[in-house]
Amino acid sequence: MNVHKVLTFSAITALGFAALTGGAIAQQKTLKEQLVGSWVVVSSETTPPGGAKRQDFGANPKGILILDASGRYATVLGQPNRPKFKDTNNLRAGATDAEFAAATRTFAANFGTWSVNEADKTLIRKYEIALIPNNDNQETKTSVSLAGDELKLVTTSSAGVRSDTVYRRAK
Repeated sequence: MNVHKVLTFSAITALGFAALTGGAIAQQKTLKEQLVGSWVVVSSETTPPGGAKRQDFGANPKGILILDASGRYATVLGQPNRPKFKDTNNLRAGATDAEFAAATRTFAANFGTWSVNEADKTLIRKYEIALIPNNDNQETKTSVSLAGDELKLVTTSSAGVRSDTVYRRAK
């Protein structure tokens, strides 16, 4: 093989690798694109400042986080096997204050709008309505860690309470 053919072959090979690499980079999705979809809760832990970790929703919580492409979200998280209300004829009017208090301590729900900050890998959720009325119209900023079909969200409240929630992509 002469030098001209070797140089030509090397240049073609280099261009081919560059095209493949460029195509792979072009196919890389943004964080927002990767987050869109339905996510099922795997675990949830809360750690107050200076306190021990606890599982407010039990050892095997149930729940879902839905992030749609238009920027709307809904999430529900709860402890399975919660005590049932005694009066089953009229659940809202017949339940006692104690029954409602116990039910809401082991349940969370809210919906609203969402966006991401690609630079610092955070999910920003603006609550429209939440089970806890104090959260209505509040905004949370959550650190995002994404590995394949596993999503980890870490939020630290203004009071210093840390929440770690792990999800897996719903199939």
